[in-house]
Amino acid sequence: MLVAALAFGSTTLYLPSVALIALAGGAWAWVALAATGAGLERRGGPPTIEEERPWPLRLEVRAGAVRPPGGELVEPLLEHPIAVGQRTGRRVRVQVRFGRRGRRTVEPARLVLRDPLGLAERVVTAPAIELVVLPRIEPVLAGSGGGLGGATGRAGRPLAAAAEVELDSLRPYRPGAPAGRIHWPTVARTGEVFERRLAADADARPLVVLDSRRPKSEEALDSAVRAAASLAVHLARGGGCALILPGDRRATDVDPELRGWPALHVRLALVEPTDAAPVAGRLERSGAVFWVAASALGPPAGLRRAAAAARWLVTPVEADDAGPPSDAAFVVAGCAGRLIGHRHARRAA
Repeated sequence: MLVAALAFGSTTLYLPSVALIALAGGAWAWVALAATGAGLERRGGPPTIEEERPWPLRLEVRAGAVRPPGGELVEPLLEHPIAVGQRTGRRVRVQVRFGRRGRRTVEPARLVLRDPLGLAERVVTAPAIELVVLPRIEPVLAGSGGGLGGATGRAGRPLAAAAEVELDSLRPYRPGAPAGRIHWPTVARTGEVFERRLAADADARPLVVLDSRRPKSEEALDSAVRAAASLAVHLARGGGCALILPGDRRATDVDPELRGWPALHVRLALVEPTDAAPVAGRLERSGAVFWVAASALGPPAGLRRAAAAARWLVTPVEADDAGPPSDAAFVVAGCAGRLIGHRHARRAA
């Protein structure tokens, strides 16, 4: 318009053209000053959070040289942007819940400053946040098959608590060993002092094995992971257990105080489908074995011949089923556990 006024000598165009140029320049200057020194601080909660647990997120807007003419705060975790103006607060607190396990990247948040006419715009960003969503821990409930039954010892302690005192064999008496372990019939028969050798604590503890081979769906794998995590915590609190995850060549012990559990919990959150079965070479133990499978492939044939006190198969329950199978001894995290084998206690020779 100003060029036309200069070219054709139209004095009537000078005033609106200069007014529009001043309006655009004023809008640009206002937005530029509002963006000078402005910032967006984004503070998330802990780096790990369990599924469906509230994860706190705080956004704090730092004002620039002048108050912004307008704009919006765009947070990917919110359904709608938050308007930014002279009357808008500078702090926003949000409680976020994640429905599935895994590694999550929360996209960067943006503070967009613009004038009401949209002539000028400046964007201030906050960095992305990395976190790991852990599989949630659910209670182990008795099913129609009679509950854990033999998997519970005194005072409700899990299966391997009783296995810790299971008689394994005899060995020469060690000085300082409790006199209650002396096997007096052998002493009377041979004249030598022998003591009862009990199953080693590490072998007597129950073993949880997660089999992530070819799951039917992501939901089935998630259910199996939650079941394995819930069983591991349930058994560990009752006396300790061991856990084998996909790719492991040996079991990892979890003590009753759960000191080594946080690292295993993170590994469970990152479990992916595989084609190879877990290494079954460490199944020769006196404690119970809980084989948690994400598909209908079932455990290896060697599990039924294992020396474990009891062998359990834990599989997800189909969504279209009316409920867990009638022979399910327990249910946990949408999975049903069935007893597939039991060994009577060995006797010393």
